Amino acid sequence: MLNKSFALPSLTVSQMFGQKTIRPLTAATLCGIAFIQDKLIAIDSIKGHLLEIDPDSDNSKILNPHQAKEFTDVTGLAVWEDTLWVTRDHHVYLSKLNSWGLEHFVTLPYPADGVAVWESTIYVSCQKLGYILVFDRDTRKEITRFYAPGVGIENLAVNQETLWICDRIEQTVYSMDRATGEVNFSVLTPFESPTGIAIYQNGDSAPDSLYVAYAFEEPYIRDNPNADPNHELTYRDRTFIHPLHYHYESDKRYALSNGYLIEMSYAEEIAPLDEVYLPDVEWRIALPSETERQKVKQVEPIGLPFTEEVVDGQRVAVFKFDSLTPGERHIFGWKALLEVRGIKYRLTPRDVEDIPELSLELQARYLVDDDDLAMDTVIVRRSAREAIGSETNLLRKMYSIRNYVYDELSYGIKPYIDTPDIVLERGVGSCGEYVGVLLALCRLNGIPCRTVGRYKCPAHGELQGVPLQPDFNHVWLEFYVPNYGWLPMESNPDDVGNNGPYPTRFFMGLCWYHIEIGKGISFETLTSQGARLTKEDIPIGDLAINHIQFKILKELPPF
Repeated sequence: MLNKSFALPSLTVSQMFGQKTIRPLTAATLCGIAFIQDKLIAIDSIKGHLLEIDPDSDNSKILNPHQAKEFTDVTGLAVWEDTLWVTRDHHVYLSKLNSWGLEHFVTLPYPADGVAVWESTIYVSCQKLGYILVFDRDTRKEITRFYAPGVGIENLAVNQETLWICDRIEQTVYSMDRATGEVNFSVLTPFESPTGIAIYQNGDSAPDSLYVAYAFEEPYIRDNPNADPNHELTYRDRTFIHPLHYHYESDKRYALSNGYLIEMSYAEEIAPLDEVYLPDVEWRIALPSETERQKVKQVEPIGLPFTEEVVDGQRVAVFKFDSLTPGERHIFGWKALLEVRGIKYRLTPRDVEDIPELSLELQARYLVDDDDLAMDTVIVRRSAREAIGSETNLLRKMYSIRNYVYDELSYGIKPYIDTPDIVLERGVGSCGEYVGVLLALCRLNGIPCRTVGRYKCPAHGELQGVPLQPDFNHVWLEFYVPNYGWLPMESNPDDVGNNGPYPTRFFMGLCWYHIEIGKGISFETLTSQGARLTKEDIPIGDLAINHIQFKILKELPPF
């Protein structure tokens, strides 16, 4: 309970809790955050400012004007009754809310990252140890410890039964049973680098609300009048606090998180490198898929009308031309209105111990080399064996294959895609080449896989109504688990280098900015007189220029 002398003006619930991003004007790097009644406090780790923030106006004041130095480099923050708890360097400290004088509580062998308090139980995260340590307040002794669920620096918050953990590298918030340390579920955060988490108690009539702080450096173009040219690339601190919405489907083993209403446009502009004549043309472009996390609200044509086909359960737009003649020009494509959210599945190796055998249809379609996967080459077959060792569990095999590919490859962009044998020899691959290697190794190990993509919306949720263009197309994959279905896995973004440990944020998970189009089928195909044209005949890129645009229209309301 709050000490009466620490009086804080209250805000109405309607003022506080919508979808508003909180951006304190002077803050550089917000780490630990906590609520005291209807007021938010946060530590600016760089400046040492303990801020009292008005969530409605973003106004803030410094609570520790004479102790900023003592609070510099504080990373974790918690409040219980009239006591503030913080972590700094290897130590955990406590302080009365009025005095701000830090009293030593305990010292760890490595830096203490986050802290949470419930009654007499103190939870402290430590990335270097790989554990969350649990202490008794009265004895200051360690009671037990839980495995840290992620690989990054973790911050903590706790309520009646749940320990909430946000992990910077994982871009994830975990719900953990605070008594047993078992992870209930996890959700992807809508922004990168979550650095703090706080719980707002709505009372008995509504579930608690979660708020997450974020801090990172963003690149921007600076106008420097003393330079020639005057525009230069530089970086600046970016930090803010945003509500985290989630919905856990326990029977379906996944959790959804914040999402956006997005308008996506895809159009082709006929502009051949060399003029050609093609009679009786059908130009097929896959349409966005309907999934647990992606809802297609509307699709309309751009430039020219199209008919629709369904190929392997996927919607495809078909544009028909009597002929494409030299000098002929067209713009054609589609515009879609999509509701897209983050999704994170939670399956454990134990869940897949007694799965049934694959159907013959799945084996015939998704365990074969149908896309230049070089599955019969020595290096690919050897890699398939080395990747799993003696592992037999499907989920562990999939995880081991992913980590093996990340160990063997580093990311690099090329204008074309080589086969997996060449990529493994070279040790560098694009997202499409990562997918090719993963497909080959998984299929050789009896795991059905298929490709999915094709674009990611630029991940700027705050830039609403502004036309956004992705820099590249993108592709990832899905793997099949009997009894559960197809699960997503990113190709290369979790390959953070240095031989791991690698985050699992996109292992069975996708963030809101992934746009799923054409699961398991070609994104774009061209036929002339009924015969499909291959890239050896004429590459589509030699015939047309594609134009991709996104508009983030609004954030979706809470569940």
